[in-house]
Amino acid sequence: MKKIAVIGSNGQLGNCIRKIAPDFEHQYEFLFTDSSTLDVTNEDQVNDFFYDNKPDYCINASAYTAVDLAETEKEKAFAVNAYGVAHLAQACADYKTTLIHVSTDYVFDGTTNLPYSEDDFTNPIGVYGESKRKGEELALEINSKTIILRTSWLYSEFNKNFVKTMLNLFSQKKELGIVADQFGQPTNANDLAEAIMKIIEAHHKTYGVFHFSNYPETTWFEFAKKIAEFSKSSVKLNPLTTEQYPTPAKRPVRSTMSLDKIEETYKIEPKHWENSLEECVDTLSQQ
Repeated sequence: MKKIAVIGSNGQLGNCIRKIAPDFEHQYEFLFTDSSTLDVTNEDQVNDFFYDNKPDYCINASAYTAVDLAETEKEKAFAVNAYGVAHLAQACADYKTTLIHVSTDYVFDGTTNLPYSEDDFTNPIGVYGESKRKGEELALEINSKTIILRTSWLYSEFNKNFVKTMLNLFSQKKELGIVADQFGQPTNANDLAEAIMKIIEAHHKTYGVFHFSNYPETTWFEFAKKIAEFSKSSVKLNPLTTEQYPTPAKRPVRSTMSLDKIEETYKIEPKHWENSLEECVDTLSQQ
């Protein structure tokens, strides 16, 4: 039975993989680790884990994701998002393990009006994006059996994210201002978890960089409006410009990604973001 190590299993994606793992337990043994049981910044811990378990697949769902805080915690961001990835990639290379590493649309500067392809020039405009891009480079350089999945605006019923923050604010406020001039693709982490399992199950593996998200593009404002609609909230939402809502880290204005490559290569058809959002809001309403 092949083994799948899920690194960072207490995050959104890790929890979503844990949720569907029982559907695959007749084929795979899942090894779930979190930062308390496996610290990716500790090379010895990583090596010991691989020596003991020898996984066939390693899904790296661990990440430093505090985009604004990264501006003042550069060393921490790079320790997890770049050098921690290098430790995993080296261990994967040593044990002939396929590494599936999750990255971000924030590796792009967002200055184009066209969707980014996997081959487009990366130019991160913040420390978070820089650290994630460095992680991509190191993973691809160290382990030839690496699949990078860039995703965007991730949310789920687990942990902190935009959807849960909005639902919480809707219950407290009558009126909210939401940024309306940044474009991207909201992605349900459950869909990403399913896509990863489809890649693992594919008989023929193509390595390299892929984009995966829900589609089409939207703004944070339109995203919030749909959350309000699906949760039947009467909150009044007002559009804001990026200038009206300054943050420590700059965000890409339009980081929309082309999904053609993953559709063609792995026959994975991304879902419309509104449908996936409605499923998530329904799930949360039942909790």
